[in-house]
Amino acid sequence: MDGEVGAERGRRVTIRDVAARAGVSKGAVSLAFNDRPGVSPATRDRIFAAARELGWAPHLSARSLSSSRVDTVGLAIARPARMLGLEPWFMEFVSGIESVLVERSCSLLLRLVRDVEEEIAVQQAWWRGRQVGGSILVDLRDGDPRVPALRRLGLPAVAAGHPSLAGGLTSVWTDDATAVGEAVRYLAALGHRRIARVGGAPGLGHSTVRTAAFEATLGELGLGAGRTVTTDFSGEEGARATRALLASGDRPTAIIYDNDIMAVAGLSVAAEMGLAVPADVSLLAWDDSQLCRLTHPTLSAMSHDVFGFGAEVARRLFDVLDRAEPRAHQAPTPALTPRASTAPPPRRAT
Repeated sequence: MDGEVGAERGRRVTIRDVAARAGVSKGAVSLAFNDRPGVSPATRDRIFAAARELGWAPHLSARSLSSSRVDTVGLAIARPARMLGLEPWFMEFVSGIESVLVERSCSLLLRLVRDVEEEIAVQQAWWRGRQVGGSILVDLRDGDPRVPALRRLGLPAVAAGHPSLAGGLTSVWTDDATAVGEAVRYLAALGHRRIARVGGAPGLGHSTVRTAAFEATLGELGLGAGRTVTTDFSGEEGARATRALLASGDRPTAIIYDNDIMAVAGLSVAAEMGLAVPADVSLLAWDDSQLCRLTHPTLSAMSHDVFGFGAEVARRLFDVLDRAEPRAHQAPTPALTPRASTAPPPRRAT
């Protein structure tokens, strides 16, 4: 671990300098940066702070020789590049992951793929080429083929999704079913009886969970069968789905969207069709991003800490790498944030 980079007062900074600044041994610095047990969290933080002050980082090749893993975490996402850049959820999620990786001088290897089959091939290439030490799985599906594939490889991984979809992998998840129920009950309490939903791809596990919870809650409230229109999460598909719902004979008085981008598109469609929000139709978004607070009217949303969620996923992956065998971790449930886009339905619709 003596292949350090950094400089202080015109000379090369070494691991000895970091150890002296932190008041620990060289071995403690090595343990901290290789994310090994043996140093307390407080000592680890002090070592990282000393390294930052001195501008020191361990040389990657030296770490690879002293460790059985490469200091890079893999994340493959099946989204078009253009769409990913417009989706605030993933940007916040990745930022949360990076906040943990930077503390350990690790990097994130991000790859956009077309489908699950391509992702499996990418994960195999990463692992066999020693490009990653572990991976994060997103957009879990029922019977997801990535789970057994990664198990066969022996690639350490954490799933961002419900434990029922993770196939035994350590997972970090939110209780989407409870959150959907809260959204539906809120709209019903306002007086809405015709509530629709613009959902994501039906093959995704969280879409299945949300659809089931949506229909079950409507049934419990005696509101009959709900209507869910599936999409690809894009603004264009969200607009198409909204147009179809608002042009139907039994036009809904409230619509729940599976992300913020589609809800913003829904606002534009309502205006295009001469409908006022929320006087004629109430709109509620999943994912409370900055977009929801910049629209007019501002969008009611199901809020949750996506940055914190990403950070927790990264922390759990390091637990896996340390062979701590962590269990599933439930992140805080998304909570309703009412704003100007929801109100009681028009009298003629009740």
